[in-house]
Amino acid sequence: MKKIRIIASAALLTLTAFGATTLTSCTKDCEIGYEGSDCKTLSRTKFIGDWKGADACNSGNYNITLKVSPSSTNEISALVTNAGGFGTSVIITGTVTSTNTISFTNQDVTGGRSLSGTMTANGNSLSFSYTVTPSVGVTDACTGTYTKL
Repeated sequence: MKKIRIIASAALLTLTAFGATTLTSCTKDCEIGYEGSDCKTLSRTKFIGDWKGADACNSGNYNITLKVSPSSTNEISALVTNAGGFGTSVIITGTVTSTNTISFTNQDVTGGRSLSGTMTANGNSLSFSYTVTPSVGVTDACTGTYTKL
């Protein structure tokens, strides 16, 4: 009888340990661009709006107002007007890469220059780290910090 109790206890401990190590959270993993308990909230929503801030670049410091709008192309893209302070006629397209990040790759900002970088949203704050690469010359590295208007 004592042997059965020891075997049963060992089996119960083994099952408990196995269950504790193999069970994962009940939180649903959402597709990129979506979040929330039902995975129906668009991640880009937190970026949409007007943002005012400053960029610190190798070339100098600049006060900038950005506008982030939803893209009609798809639900994980966003349009940014006046990125890098290149003017309101300059609109670049970014792609949501995580719940709080939009990435930009080789976006034309006129004058033979391209912009690549990432925007990260945190509540009413936005950070934007990017580089501007001219067709000829030196790449300018910038970091911007913005507040939602």
